Amino acid sequence: MKQFFAAVVMASLTLPVAAVDADDPWLWLEQVEGENALAWARGQNERSLDHLQSHRLFDPIHERALEILTSDDRIAYPSLMGGEVYNFWRDDEHVRGIWRRTSLESFRGESPDWEVILDIDALAEREERNWVWAGSQCRYPAYDRCIVGLSVGGADAAVRREFDLETREFVEDGFRLDESKSVIGWRDRDSVFVGPAYTDEEVTDSGYPRSVRIWRRGTDLSEAETVFEGERGDVGVFPARIHDGDDHYDVITRAPTFFTREYYLYEDGETRRLQVPEDAELTGVIDGQLLIDLKSDWALDGTTLRQGALVAGSVESFLEDSPSVEVLLQPGERQSINGVATTRSAVLVNLLDNVNGKLLSFTRQDGRWQQNELDVPQMGTISVVTTDDDSDRFFFDYTGFLTPSTLFEADAVADSRRKVRSEPAWFDAEGMEVAQYEAESADGTKIPYFVVMPRGYEADGANPTLLSAYGGFEVSRTPFYSGVTGSAWLERGGVYVLANIRGGGEFGPKWHQAALKENRQRAFDDLIAVSEDLIERNITSSEHLGIQGGSNGGLLVGAVMVQRPDLYNAVVCQVPLLDMQRFHKLLSGASWMGEYGNPDDPEQWAYISEYSPYQNVSAEAEYPRAFFTTSTRDDRVHPGHARKMVARMLDQGHDVLYYENIEGGHGGAANLEQRAFLSGLIYAYLHDRLGAGAD
Repeated sequence: MKQFFAAVVMASLTLPVAAVDADDPWLWLEQVEGENALAWARGQNERSLDHLQSHRLFDPIHERALEILTSDDRIAYPSLMGGEVYNFWRDDEHVRGIWRRTSLESFRGESPDWEVILDIDALAEREERNWVWAGSQCRYPAYDRCIVGLSVGGADAAVRREFDLETREFVEDGFRLDESKSVIGWRDRDSVFVGPAYTDEEVTDSGYPRSVRIWRRGTDLSEAETVFEGERGDVGVFPARIHDGDDHYDVITRAPTFFTREYYLYEDGETRRLQVPEDAELTGVIDGQLLIDLKSDWALDGTTLRQGALVAGSVESFLEDSPSVEVLLQPGERQSINGVATTRSAVLVNLLDNVNGKLLSFTRQDGRWQQNELDVPQMGTISVVTTDDDSDRFFFDYTGFLTPSTLFEADAVADSRRKVRSEPAWFDAEGMEVAQYEAESADGTKIPYFVVMPRGYEADGANPTLLSAYGGFEVSRTPFYSGVTGSAWLERGGVYVLANIRGGGEFGPKWHQAALKENRQRAFDDLIAVSEDLIERNITSSEHLGIQGGSNGGLLVGAVMVQRPDLYNAVVCQVPLLDMQRFHKLLSGASWMGEYGNPDDPEQWAYISEYSPYQNVSAEAEYPRAFFTTSTRDDRVHPGHARKMVARMLDQGHDVLYYENIEGGHGGAANLEQRAFLSGLIYAYLHDRLGAGAD
């Protein structure tokens, strides 16, 4: 068998001698669009698709996923601008999507009267480009001109073009940036901030802009005035004009690392640094008050402001050595701030309380902040969707594992809310239940996790169980409703588990920092602990347990598979980091050294090398038949990670599956059809591996 799989890897390839490295014979697979690398990927695709598409459940799951993802019954999530509602929408007729708008009154009705502003499908056909929507930024307060982003195949790099909302046409000779990771943002009608990212001199080691320039209408980009420049080793520098009613503040953010920032106020042609702790995050400005989210304790004038707090002070105060600040919110031990937004006169704080959502409103009265807990549904996930610059109106979303998403319109000051619309129930949840348990990790820390149990569930150790987690970058994983997961997995008897492991933000910065760098193993230990707890509770067994993760979560499941292959019978590893010796040399990887460490530092490589999946996978071990997915057009996490891991495992004699979407960006799919297809592949794989009679 080992010779067979090695032959599959090498089939139809002629390797240039220079592409082979003695220490890493698969280095040539890092050539993203190299002829041999793409031929290898297509060969692996063919082998995997032959297997997965022949599964009896692929077609019904794929067809149902496409029906759900393209349905007109989905919520059209709003973006409020200038008193109107904007929305980007994809369906079966608009696979790439349309940008559209309607009035607020019309949006409240059952069938809003939408006006199409830009049709991406038609634009792609007309220009013969594989355009994928990459967002828009419109000029405040007129909202008459926008910078529209268009990505080729879903990559982070995008083309930026000026667009006229009244004529619904791109502006001839307007502001335009060719495909790159450059940044651009409005100052006024005739000037923008720009951070070009084209040449080696213009970018940081992470591939992002290292300078901020002012580009005036009618001039060439090369003539733009440089107003700030960072260092080559920075993650990047990023400009923004922050509006506060009739006032505005031009703020430049220099990010030396992923988790450290220096904020500068650009005013009257000069930059002055704001005295904010380097690991704190500026989350907004309201009524001249700067909002700061603290990631560590801050000793200030004999007082210690505690980690995780939201504090505020006047913008002018932060230009002084010792700012005068006030604490708005200090979350408790099992709480964390999961988002901050502002309306005209209120600050909205999305608070996680033991991984369940609450929504708080803060208003400033007589020079002091007043707190009010808003009336929102309990025991689920709350997300602020959009706020209004000119009123206290905002929209928020509520969802849970078994509760379809519901959109509410609310007032942050009056504390009123009204339901606007809900998604239909995409699967029959009758008889299904959700429970929250805790597992004890290797160091004794209690790790919470949710279990969604299908109808007819019994703790008999034979339930096909899918365990998902992320555990990095202070990203919180909270309950969510998925019609695709519900119909493809829960309705077919599968158990779904979501683990809130360390490295995430579920319990604030401390929870995240507990798994940084030399402590990364804690995240892996946490997932292993949850896996073992599921088996001890007789929810499932190793024969029926699978894990799934993407990006940093791909690293997570890849490392855990290598460390404890005995625990699992399925591994879905999506757009992953896997070669941790070279991650910082590939695409945006250098920016993540604040999370993982620097492999070029021998002391740091000593602990990274202990878990790096690519370096630790072994021919002697027995692994489950893992399924790796990635995208050729992913310019954030290099597709070489997944390619090389699969090549090495096949060469070692392991049986693995691989699918590479030739477009799709870091999300792995560029449009709804591709998302549905990938869903069909993943759930067919999971049923094949974890269902009754699985190998």
